[in-house]
Amino acid sequence: MSTAGPAATTAGTGAATTAGTGAAADWLRQYAPADAGAPCLVLFPHAGGSAGFFTPLARALAPAVRVLAVQYPGRLERRAHPPAGDVRELARHALAAVAEAVAGTPAGDGTAPLVLFGHSMGSLVAFEAALLAERGHGPAPAALLASGGRAPDLTRVDPAILRSDDSLVEEVLLLGGTDRAVLDDPDLRELILPALRADYRALQSYVPDPAARVRCPVRALVGDRDPLVPVADARRWRDHTTGTFRLRVLPGDHFYLNPRLTDVADTVRTVLAELS
Repeated sequence: MSTAGPAATTAGTGAATTAGTGAAADWLRQYAPADAGAPCLVLFPHAGGSAGFFTPLARALAPAVRVLAVQYPGRLERRAHPPAGDVRELARHALAAVAEAVAGTPAGDGTAPLVLFGHSMGSLVAFEAALLAERGHGPAPAALLASGGRAPDLTRVDPAILRSDDSLVEEVLLLGGTDRAVLDDPDLRELILPALRADYRALQSYVPDPAARVRCPVRALVGDRDPLVPVADARRWRDHTTGTFRLRVLPGDHFYLNPRLTDVADTVRTVLAELS
């Protein structure tokens, strides 16, 4: 099994603006305005997901937090862009876009916090982006929030999931959040499955460095009934930071953050307050 998400969330919600020009315009979406000098939260979606999945969280935190959501290639308005086949490739491109978007801002020069938040597969992309940033390839994050994801050394994909479209669909349905009718519709399947399959292949090829540690604090969040990520696997994120670690377990399944939006937003605010 892998760190993937519901195919239905490939469709975004709400109007978005891009976060600048060049790479930032391609890779980043902003769903709510932010105050000048606000800290910056960068959101990395799950497998098959899009930036629009995070619209409710962005609006809940606005305008006190500038929220930038990563739009992976191969979906929605980026459908013509080939999906990335590698988690580290996604991290590298996303980090370059973030560096461009925050240049000249307090989050870019370190006078306001820059925090990375990844859900499911996105937690791995955020982790790899944090590693790159701490090695001097971009603005270093003040904290990493890993949501609904196994620790990097526990990530794995059952090869059977990728044997057919049907096996991939069944895996997605297991995680919840997707109506079977959506995936039974041939037109919607044609839109959803290519990016979803590419994301699973990226996860399948991911080989973590067991010695890799970020220096920033890590906060892990997980649903207490997540069929993919046992609480013990989320707790293992503590082995991937030399900074402080905390785990928050919330009621819910793999997509606990939808009904527990207030709790997730409060966690982000608490982390930002601790960093101030």
